[in-house]
Amino acid sequence: MATPPFVTPDWLKERLTAPDIVVLDASCYLPAQGRDAEAEYRAAHVPGAIRFDIDAMSDETSPLPHMLLRPEVFSSRMRALGIGDGAHFVVYDGLGLFSAPRVWWMLRTYGVRDVEILEGGMPAWLAAGYPTEDGEGRARERRHFTARLDQGAVANGSDVARALDRSSAQVVDARSGPRFRGEEAEPRPGVRPGHMPGARNVHYAALQANGRLKDKASLRAAFAEAGVDLEQPIITTCGSGVTAAIIALALETLGHPPKALYDGSWSDWGSDETRPVATGPA
Repeated sequence: MATPPFVTPDWLKERLTAPDIVVLDASCYLPAQGRDAEAEYRAAHVPGAIRFDIDAMSDETSPLPHMLLRPEVFSSRMRALGIGDGAHFVVYDGLGLFSAPRVWWMLRTYGVRDVEILEGGMPAWLAAGYPTEDGEGRARERRHFTARLDQGAVANGSDVARALDRSSAQVVDARSGPRFRGEEAEPRPGVRPGHMPGARNVHYAALQANGRLKDKASLRAAFAEAGVDLEQPIITTCGSGVTAAIIALALETLGHPPKALYDGSWSDWGSDETRPVATGPA
């Protein structure tokens, strides 16, 4: 049985032709993974799925990657995709659980409440033997979509600095241990290695297995091992705001939704010379 906010491949297959169901292929890969999300979508996607390109749905005017669009711009781009108000979204990605949580978080932050993630993603859909579709996807007429941004769900660098200074919220970083400790160079030029002083480290990979979130006991253990108090406010962060959403998803599943997600994440903090940087363990 799937754990909310997930739906199983069986659940989706039964409802795939329902008029309110909108399936989004949110696949996005790191350069080192050597995969082409667009090519994979054209080769095979869940029937009727719309390609949701995280980069194309982010603010290209910002020097930072994956930043949220202004609500009116996001609304316009959703309309261009043929997505309107009242849709029930199911989001998936090609790794099982990597970039889909970012789109789940984005939609919720823009005011959408009927949105879930396909448990196990495209690998689980294929493993179930369900059909796929190829090509560019079906043409859809423009529809009216209204984004209502929840400002409180999005943190910036100043918010994070205040939270750390006042101990008003815990900052939990989803990057790998070596990156968090500053033992590896950051992949983006001009971004210093290390972490925010006082931040905690829960690598997103420690929260999942086989493209799915681990059971609740394992999730709680991962946060406890990192010194994270689930009863206290949490701001999630990572390299560029994508895998921070996996932490947000795990917290939501445990009944402890985060206070906010740091949209600029380490790409913002690490490139700002006025921000302090720590190395070594938390």
